Amino acid sequence: MSSPQTPEDGQGCGGRGDPPGDLRSVLVTSVLNLEPLDEDLFRGRHYWVPASKRLFGGQIVGQALVAAAKSVSEDVHVHSLHCYFVRAGDPKVPVLYQVERTRTGSSFSVRSVKAVQHGKPIFICQASFQQAQPSPLQHQFSMPTVPPPEELLDSEALIDQYLRDPNLQKRYPVLLNRIAAQEVPIEIKPVNPPTLSQLQRMEPKQMFWVRAQGYIGEGDMKMHCCVAAYISDYAFLGTAMLPHQCQHKVHFMVSLDHSMWFHAPFRADHWMLYECESPWAGGSRGLVHGRLWRRDGVLAVTCAQEGVIRVKPQVSDSKL
Repeated sequence: MSSPQTPEDGQGCGGRGDPPGDLRSVLVTSVLNLEPLDEDLFRGRHYWVPASKRLFGGQIVGQALVAAAKSVSEDVHVHSLHCYFVRAGDPKVPVLYQVERTRTGSSFSVRSVKAVQHGKPIFICQASFQQAQPSPLQHQFSMPTVPPPEELLDSEALIDQYLRDPNLQKRYPVLLNRIAAQEVPIEIKPVNPPTLSQLQRMEPKQMFWVRAQGYIGEGDMKMHCCVAAYISDYAFLGTAMLPHQCQHKVHFMVSLDHSMWFHAPFRADHWMLYECESPWAGGSRGLVHGRLWRRDGVLAVTCAQEGVIRVKPQVSDSKL
């Protein structure tokens, strides 16, 4: 899965040097390391299971993209994928990934992936790969102006700070401790984290710096895309709940679909800004859009997702 397409040195996604190979990211060595069973048939195992006791959607998307990428030549790279989550995953058993080589063309190739548990599909995905083609037609939005990650607290330090706030600790003790106990293989630094008073009137928008824990390296652009697929689902759908979290608590929230478009080379083990917003919610569903920016201002990935969100009224003395 090697590739000559890598971000240029000095991209500015630093904050970490390139350590030796024995510090490889667990996302590469474990989470996205599929076991080949037959041609175009792979088995994936689980690393982190959310508090919901369901499979993490980002893991399924990332593993499916790994399986698809193994069936194409080294000179083509994913430019888009479109997925549906059709059944709840079982974290107690592995997932089988079946790849269908739908089309192999001179410029574009399409792969269909079905994730199966207990003999039934839990997830379906189509990924399209393209051979690099130069084009004079180029434009992009401008990256938001935000503080660099070096000036921000990571999630662990931020939760520790919240737990020392008596008002927040009284209002959300179980939730804060549950978040603090999560062991996800990614690093997150929220931009402008809300205070207690700001929680009352939040917009459906959030931004955070994110990167994979550990080292992935420059040469494997396909793997960086798979890691980005894993990262893209983390806290994504929750953006739609931000304006409503003081009036309602989540009773049930799961992803229905997930789409990604890959625009430019990047390194998922370097800091990227994840800009998330929810333009709409209704009908027990929420829609979210996301953009992953390289630190040098290049738009690397665009994401979109819709999910089911069912809520209950928030009780004033809730122990969430």
